[in-house]
Amino acid sequence: MVFSGFSASAFRDRMNDCEAKAVITCDSFWRRGKKVPLKNQTDAAVKEAPSVQHVIVYKRTGDEVNWDQNKDFWWHDIVKDMPRECETEKLDANDPLYFLYTSGTTGKPKGIIHAHAGYAVGIAQTLKWVFDIKDEDVYWCAADIGWVTGHSYIAYAPLLLGATSVIYEGAPDWPQPDRWWDIIERYGVSVFYTSPTSVRLFMRHGEDWPHKHDLSSLRLLGSVGEPINPEAWIWYYKNIGGERCQIMDTWWQTETGHFIISPLPITPIKPGSATRALPGMAAAVYDDQGRPVVNGGGNLVLLHPWPGMLRGIYKNPERYKETYWGKYKGVYLAGDVTRQDADGYFWIQGRADDVLKISGHRIGNSEVESALVSHPMVAEAAVIGKPHEEKGESITSFVVLKKGIEPTEELKKILREHVAKEMGKLARPDEIWFVSDVPKTRSGKIMRRVIRAKALGQEVGDTSTLANPESVDEIGKAK
Repeated sequence: MVFSGFSASAFRDRMNDCEAKAVITCDSFWRRGKKVPLKNQTDAAVKEAPSVQHVIVYKRTGDEVNWDQNKDFWWHDIVKDMPRECETEKLDANDPLYFLYTSGTTGKPKGIIHAHAGYAVGIAQTLKWVFDIKDEDVYWCAADIGWVTGHSYIAYAPLLLGATSVIYEGAPDWPQPDRWWDIIERYGVSVFYTSPTSVRLFMRHGEDWPHKHDLSSLRLLGSVGEPINPEAWIWYYKNIGGERCQIMDTWWQTETGHFIISPLPITPIKPGSATRALPGMAAAVYDDQGRPVVNGGGNLVLLHPWPGMLRGIYKNPERYKETYWGKYKGVYLAGDVTRQDADGYFWIQGRADDVLKISGHRIGNSEVESALVSHPMVAEAAVIGKPHEEKGESITSFVVLKKGIEPTEELKKILREHVAKEMGKLARPDEIWFVSDVPKTRSGKIMRRVIRAKALGQEVGDTSTLANPESVDEIGKAK
């Protein structure tokens, strides 16, 4: 599955890399009350994808579309005489199931390969464990279908478990900021899974919107995509969960295929921590020399294979070996800087290439961001480091304010001192810029690589995995 917001060139690159023979698309779809002409975008991409022989079009809106009689086919024409049941194609356990392209530090997307059997076992078992799915549950994962959470925990695992699931189309805050809460009330959703980015979006709109709806059907909440800062955790717990629903803060990756570190419904919670590795999975924190770190920070690693692990990067086995297995022999490098506390709980701090080095001290970008977001006027923040002659790096922050808050120079001073109070003077931002949004992937991860490049006037590179590419230009204007 490919995110529908990709540009034609980004879609083309993916088709060419995997040598796709067929594409399934639709005529148009609805987004914020407007039609998005997806077939037109598909046509532009397919023109430069010579391997594509067929384009299958689902009629969603009924709009007229350009038509190639030799290549294009309507979905309803293909399926009209097909039987309702289709016998499963028998494949080897290790045959590829799908490729999913994820962003890399080079800016060139990499095609992660997942195989049939292990992936199926991993996603079904972890969804059952973490969200305690029962026959009477109504489960809703409000992710985009085009990223890994959509694959694993919207399409595959709920169907394997026979769960009753909600799938929806559109934006979370359109036509009004209570769209999600209306859906939960209307369908009696009992298990709800979303991202910290979405939670912070609703925090900006205020508490009145969820309070208009009866959310008493909820019994478990989930978080995915990035570390959830304590302020967002508390807002989510109080205003959506009614202070009665455990929050399953899950850590995993496109590469891992399924949850690796997560609480179970019975696990004692520490807001902001994904707790411990699930049964049968082994995680640790290593220093750069490969020594285990306890009650301290370092590189998150996985110590032995797990069911849904990636089987490679398509057409690039060397990049696979170097990226994930090159640093520590026989140990998987996740690429996240993590702290493990005295109780063995993991605190994910962000990507390893997103660590600030200020006057010889290592500070996690996400820690400074969390300090900024803890101020009652701030909805979201992205923090990068800029080269600095004396300190090595200086801290630059891009801040999204809550609705109705006016950006002022005085507020910048207040936020600087707030961070100094929360984290110490060393972490006080040198620059603060107010923006309406920050570049993020569909999974809600802040793309600091893109922000840093734009802020420093460098080549931004591939932005095809962004959910909001228009925010990149605003970063440049803010600077």
